[in-house]
Amino acid sequence: MARNMALQATKRREGVSDPRFDRELVVNEFLPSIRYHASMLKLRLPSSVEMDDLVSSGVVGLLDALDKFDNSRGIKFKTYAEFRIRGSMLDYLREMDWFPRSARRNAARLQHAYARLESILGHPPSEEEVAAELEISVEDLRKQLAIYSGLNVFSLDLPQDDEDSISSGIQKVLGEAARNEARQEELLRELKEVLGKAIDVLPEREKQLIALYYYEELTMKEIGAIFGLGEPRICQLHSQAVLRLRGKLRNQLDS
Repeated sequence: MARNMALQATKRREGVSDPRFDRELVVNEFLPSIRYHASMLKLRLPSSVEMDDLVSSGVVGLLDALDKFDNSRGIKFKTYAEFRIRGSMLDYLREMDWFPRSARRNAARLQHAYARLESILGHPPSEEEVAAELEISVEDLRKQLAIYSGLNVFSLDLPQDDEDSISSGIQKVLGEAARNEARQEELLRELKEVLGKAIDVLPEREKQLIALYYYEELTMKEIGAIFGLGEPRICQLHSQAVLRLRGKLRNQLDS
């Protein structure tokens, strides 16, 4: 970074103003970060989504950030650029529509079943209880859960429907945190508290899974080795935990 800043300073002293030179430097500086964001998304996406395409869309987002960045707003360029990089990747996924609307509707149906049963029973429902509620077998429920292994807690990694109050609520908080650096720490702390409370009441195994996946950033295969379960079963348990969390967060964001 220091070397690139020195090169830019040299160019300015020489009176050279070449936007391509500056843009190229910035892209090179951000490329590791872009690849990191792409790899984190890729872990939660079907194999049909190419890593290179995610990286390319991230570069497009970075260039867009360079064109639109307004230093007078008091936002750090790095913060703004990373929002645009990730946003551009999500735009690309929306255009692909890799998660069909019918599948999203079914995910919402499952989510509502978990939330409704928990409010009635007073405890997180078992697979048997959810299957009975949906009038399907436990085997069919597990097949459906396997489909949603890429589902993210906040749906930020998925194409979103306009009515998804979870996504809009979380994005609103993150957007405000990016714009208002003075409140950034407070807003992110509040967000963590909301999520933490929801995680605390998960069944113990699912609580551990969420911690290992989202906080320790282990893969499903690595988590399976810890639990002594196969990767497909871990994917099902992850989907179940996420659906429970989404129901809880929706209730809190709507209240």
